[in-house]
Parts: sequence; structure tokens; C-alpha cells
Amino acid sequence: MSEDSSDTSKDLRERVKGASEDTIGKLAQELLSSPLVTGAVQRAMEVRERATQAQEAAFGALNVPSAADIERLTRRVRNVSQRLESIEDAVDRLDERLAGFGGTDPKQLAAIAEQLDRIETSLKGLKQA
Repeated sequence: MSEDSSDTSKDLRERVKGASEDTIGKLAQELLSSPLVTGAVQRAMEVRERATQAQEAAFGALNVPSAADIERLTRRVRNVSQRLESIEDAVDRLDERLAGFGGTDPKQLAAIAEQLDRIETSLKGLKQA
């Protein structure tokens, strides 16, 4: 007999639950179709927009950055950071290329210096002639 009463109470709960969901749905539909409610929501959104504009004006007067200002600044800092990283990469590549030139043997450097001296002497001889 307890099973029978528990099935009845579950059935009753389901019916009440279904009826309340239907009632709430109908109430929501009526509220959304009501011009009074729609107008009130629209006015609330307009008031919110004006409050936001007033807040931005007040922050501007107090010289305090707004959320939009901070977002713009964040984007700019990210952009500068990316550019700096690309410059660092280019400098690293250039450094690697220059390291290939700087790693020459001292004997090679002496030979290059001698050759430059000979070229310089030849040019002086041409100037005098």
C-alpha cells in the first residue's frame, strides 16, 4: 500500500510540475507581448546607456581611464610587444650571420690586413702618377 501512495504522490507532483511550467510559460509569453513591459525594458536599456555615458564623462573629468581606454591600451601594448619580438628575432638572425664573419682565424685577418695595405700603396702610386 505504501508503493501505491508513493506512485500517487509522484504522479501528483508531475502534474503540478507540468501545470506550473505551462502557467509560467504563458505568463512569460504574455509579459513579452505586452507593450507596457516592452516599453519599460526599452526605457531601462536607454537609461543604462545614458548612465554608461555619464560614467565615462565623469571618469574623463577625473582623468581616470575607462574600461574601453584600458582595453585600447592593452591592445597597443600587445602590438608593441609583438613588434619588439620580431625586432629581437631579426637582431638574433643578424647576430648569427655576423658571428660567421667574426670567427675568422687571426692569420686570415693578418693576410687581409696585408692585402689592404698593398691596395692602399697601389692607390697612392696611382694618385702620384
